[in-house]
Amino acid sequence: MADSKIYLNVPFAEKDAAKALGARWDPANKKWYIAADKDPAPFAKWQSGELVSQPKPVTSNTASGVMTYPKQADFVAYNGELAPWD
Repeated sequence: MADSKIYLNVPFAEKDAAKALGARWDPANKKWYIAADKDPAPFAKWQSGELVSQPKPVTSNTASGVMTYPKQADFVAYNGELAPWD
């Protein structure tokens, strides 16, 4: 669980205090967090209890122009022959 984060609910006015205690900013989620192995006691007033394990980054080969998307069971690709509302 070394890659896990505990997200905090830090108001903007208190961001400097959280940062001084060792909180870090996650720009992708726009939230402050601490590592799961860090002592959470100093951050008790901001804790949301949300423990998130970081997913492995996904790499794509854009040089080939091939795009892949997650599969959805009910997805039907539009082939351009009929209007989708007919």
